[in-house]
Amino acid sequence: MATRTLGEAWQERAACKGPQAAVFFPPTHPERKDEKVARETRAKAICHTCMVRPDCLEYAISIREPHGIWGGLNETERKQVVERRAG
Repeated sequence: MATRTLGEAWQERAACKGPQAAVFFPPTHPERKDEKVARETRAKAICHTCMVRPDCLEYAISIREPHGIWGGLNETERKQVVERRAG
């Protein structure tokens, strides 16, 4: 197992850790829009309870993560944050 850096230690405390992690990423099969909305809503509800949500979001933005729910935001929402920050 790889050693985590101090900057990634937040991942050990993430609320999404464990079997529920599947709802944070799209399935390997095609997903209908209503299924995507329901999956993202479940993931965001977990994020809402998470004490490391800000760290998670900053990590996803810093690495330009193209998939999934990170820090309570989906891909489009994270892109909007990046655009707002750019001015």
